[in-house]
Amino acid sequence: MPDFAAPLQRLIDEFRRLPGIGQKSAQRLAFHVLRSPRDNAANLSAALLEVKDNLGICAECNNISDAELCPYCRDPHRDRTKICIIDEPHNILPIETTRTFEGLYHVLGGSISPLRGIGPEQLRIKGLLDRIAQGGVEEIILATSPTVEGEATAVYLSRLLKPLGVRVTRIAMGIPVGSDLEFSDEVTISKSLENRREM
Repeated sequence: MPDFAAPLQRLIDEFRRLPGIGQKSAQRLAFHVLRSPRDNAANLSAALLEVKDNLGICAECNNISDAELCPYCRDPHRDRTKICIIDEPHNILPIETTRTFEGLYHVLGGSISPLRGIGPEQLRIKGLLDRIAQGGVEEIILATSPTVEGEATAVYLSRLLKPLGVRVTRIAMGIPVGSDLEFSDEVTISKSLENRREM
């Protein structure tokens, strides 16, 4: 590994801590910062600190927020009868970009994973139960990831929520539009057959 001046090496090391950033990417980023005007570095530094200092968790749905409630929970036009359950805050964006869901969200903060020591008690399920108990919720949409952990979480929540008298649905999973059957694995094809609908 090449020897860099200590401040540059420290910056490279910090960039390497970021997910998806390897040694070469970290070096490119560090050299970019080094070549950029000081104002750019100051703006980057200020943005990083602002994220840490001014963002928190929504008191209602556990989404990232700069206020007590996130923009979705504050929006009076959202359909409060539907709550979409997701693993992490970044899972909201793909749903929102469809412009078809107008309900609210509930962020669990992960999914059940016994191998990683994450059980239902580590997830933010109590807040969801409190929201349902307040009344007005008619449907819970389980949009957890299509992984073994996401499926386990969906099954657990379904069994927990159905006795509460709310409709519990699961997002459909299967072959993506524009894909070819030849390149789909057996689990994806199985889910596609399972989630088929009449035409």
